[in-house]
Amino acid sequence: MAGAAFAGVSAATVPAPASARAPSAAQSTAPAAAQTADQAFEAIYTSEYAWRVDQSGPSEDGPSHPKLVLPDLGPKAQAERLARWEQVEQQLAAIPQDKLSRANRINFAVYKGQIDALLAAQRFRDYEKPFNADTSFWGDLAEWARAPLADREAAENYLEMLREIPRYYDQQIANMRAGLKRGFSAPQVTLAGRDKGIELVVEAKSPEASPFYEPFRDLPDTIPAEEEEKLRQRARDLIASSVVPAHAKLLAFMRGEYAPQARKTLAAYDLPDGKAYYRSKIREYVTRDMSPEEIHQIGLSEIARIRGRMDDVMREVKFKGDLKAFLHFLRTDPQFYPKTPKELLYRAAWIAKTFDGKASQFFGHLPRSRFAIKPVPAEIAPFYTGGRGGPGIYLVNTYDLPSRPFYSQIALTLHESAPGHAFQMPLAAENKDLPAFRRDTYLSAYGEGWALYCEALGEDMDMYETPYDRFGMLSYQAWRAARLVVDTGIHTMGWSREQAQQYLRDNTALSDHEIETEVDRYISWPGQALSYYMGELAFLNARKKAEKALGPKFNIRAFHDAVLELGGVPLDVIDERVDQLIADGGKGPYPDEE
Repeated sequence: MAGAAFAGVSAATVPAPASARAPSAAQSTAPAAAQTADQAFEAIYTSEYAWRVDQSGPSEDGPSHPKLVLPDLGPKAQAERLARWEQVEQQLAAIPQDKLSRANRINFAVYKGQIDALLAAQRFRDYEKPFNADTSFWGDLAEWARAPLADREAAENYLEMLREIPRYYDQQIANMRAGLKRGFSAPQVTLAGRDKGIELVVEAKSPEASPFYEPFRDLPDTIPAEEEEKLRQRARDLIASSVVPAHAKLLAFMRGEYAPQARKTLAAYDLPDGKAYYRSKIREYVTRDMSPEEIHQIGLSEIARIRGRMDDVMREVKFKGDLKAFLHFLRTDPQFYPKTPKELLYRAAWIAKTFDGKASQFFGHLPRSRFAIKPVPAEIAPFYTGGRGGPGIYLVNTYDLPSRPFYSQIALTLHESAPGHAFQMPLAAENKDLPAFRRDTYLSAYGEGWALYCEALGEDMDMYETPYDRFGMLSYQAWRAARLVVDTGIHTMGWSREQAQQYLRDNTALSDHEIETEVDRYISWPGQALSYYMGELAFLNARKKAEKALGPKFNIRAFHDAVLELGGVPLDVIDERVDQLIADGGKGPYPDEE
């Protein structure tokens, strides 16, 4: 999963304006008579997106300001953001879509989805619940602290960010207090231990031991030696005077006020205007307007189908017993588990290189970007997923090795590294034919759907070495199909935490530790878990349609190139792109690379 980041702009990634002002009527980018529809539309998105980037804060899924700006989260800034996006909504309504070029019709669908999601999050005041069991604003800052500093300017920007942390955290606390007051908080049951990252900053024995000092350990050679110690001293002073006190204040608030007062219920339906809120999350994360009941039924149907394939694998390995017994065998037999973190990391590297040897058979156009394989940082590993990938990185969780089975690692690696997140996201970023708002912003239904499709693609690529590896893939497919059942069950049908955990226990080979962290994530992040399987179905159905229509003209590389050139789009756009591929006789966007 990307970010984790990643219609497509979650509340956690919404940029908050520090100095934003909605344009006056005279500055409005509304269509003028002399403008074509394309020109009017491009003026709207160019202006708004530049503003959005200028105000953006730390995010793994959306645009990030190059100067590490911590956004203004106060009431005035929130009102200005709402006004700006409402204005954009009105401007978009005035664009005659039938007059747009084909490229801009796609851009319009993507951009309108972004604005709709940003507006919904703003109207529901998602900023009053600024973290979940998977990601947090303090965790995002800690991630930023791991990035190396490129030059003196970057070091100065980083120091300014450290100086701003007290103000930024105070605004987050004020917003969370407002959320508590109206019953809009994270569920209390998901909060245990989630403040560990804050505690680590507070309890660091010295400024040099703080994770926020990390970028100053190895400054670039472009900074003169006599300046290095001055920068390091300023960092130490700011960590002591700003960073640590801000984290101590946040920790006291989280433990003394937020956790005790957080809501005891689980369902999104129990939040203020909860039914409308959850439906907005379906639109954001699925990019289709579907009912929870419809999604729940799709999940049940897919689980039944996958269970049939699991039975086939059990017969293949001649296992005597039912699925429950087989899952117990997989969860407990030492042959399936690494003994050391390096064993897990080295196997991930082997899998990734094995795919490299097959890539040209399935993809015509490859990204230039490469990726590193690293362990998940210790301070977040206990609550982190089994792995996570994106541009330049594939993080493998080496915490609690008895919960990291080898039989799932091929599927995990295909999803999180190549050809999944560490492949698709760079392809989008490198595609200069796309406007910046498409290159930079992660759309969960597309990105997670693609990565899950890549797990299934592993069968076509002969990546699964044993029946147990194939069962691991099927377990992962069942896990994401089960999310359709569990997420809607929790948020609309009154399911308990234990009921959700048991459903995953009965239908997947996930370890108990993973099941517990996953369910807490679904509880605290309504709707996001729906994006994976619904997105995968879009890719699978599009491929089936192309194969049937093109027959012997179907080229798997052309298909993959066609859907990947899109960057990240609502699922309906995948359907439209495949229709165009069929109309073009199966020729992809890079015919010389097929």
